[in-house]
Amino acid sequence: MLPFSSVFVSAPGGSVVATELRRELANIPTKLMPSAKDADAQLNIIEDRRDRQILSLSGAGRVREYELKLRVVYQLIDAKNGVVIPTSEIQLSRILSYDDSRIIAKQQEEALLYQDMERDAVAQILRRMTAIKRPA
Repeated sequence: MLPFSSVFVSAPGGSVVATELRRELANIPTKLMPSAKDADAQLNIIEDRRDRQILSLSGAGRVREYELKLRVVYQLIDAKNGVVIPTSEIQLSRILSYDDSRIIAKQQEEALLYQDMERDAVAQILRRMTAIKRPA
């Protein structure tokens, strides 16, 4: 359970992590607010970035593996603009083996790996928020 009765989530447009956080927050007793002025806390997703790098090549120069990365930078502030969780970063990565003959299947696998990393990042952020001890 979160130590706030209401939370507002702000993020750059298109942040999948923010969308998942809103979905998770809607399923717990903490109320998700439409604006920061009405919330006890504001969770700012500062950056939500995906990246893909070639990890290895075959002898013929074709890609064999990619490293998929997700970087999420966030901060939590209270209603008085006090920093509750300072700017923090979550970096996750997964390895995707690649095969030119199965492009569509590998694209689907890549999407699933990114979804897994996004769910992992959301869970980490929520655990950190749950661990907050508010002064009485």
